[in-house]
Amino acid sequence: MRLTDRQIDTHLSALDGWQLASDKCSIWQDFVFSDFYQTMAFVNAVAWIAHSHDHHPQMEIAYKHCLVSYTTHSLGGLGEKDFLCAKQIDALINEY
Repeated sequence: MRLTDRQIDTHLSALDGWQLASDKCSIWQDFVFSDFYQTMAFVNAVAWIAHSHDHHPQMEIAYKHCLVSYTTHSLGGLGEKDFLCAKQIDALINEY
């Protein structure tokens, strides 16, 4: 089920640094790292999260950063899994 604006606001407030796209159909965050190795370690950890939930983000990877964006295409917007995965990425980042 696609989330309402109120539900999106509630979920977004529980995340650290995630932004709502202007069309309100996706959330994103650009994660910055000190080197390529840390970036790739992060990418692999996000891949594991995505695989475990069968919910895959859009990712743009560069030398010292990775832009992660979540949406649920089948809903045409945001769903519960988008925020569940983002919350797990927050927990991952807090371990660094």
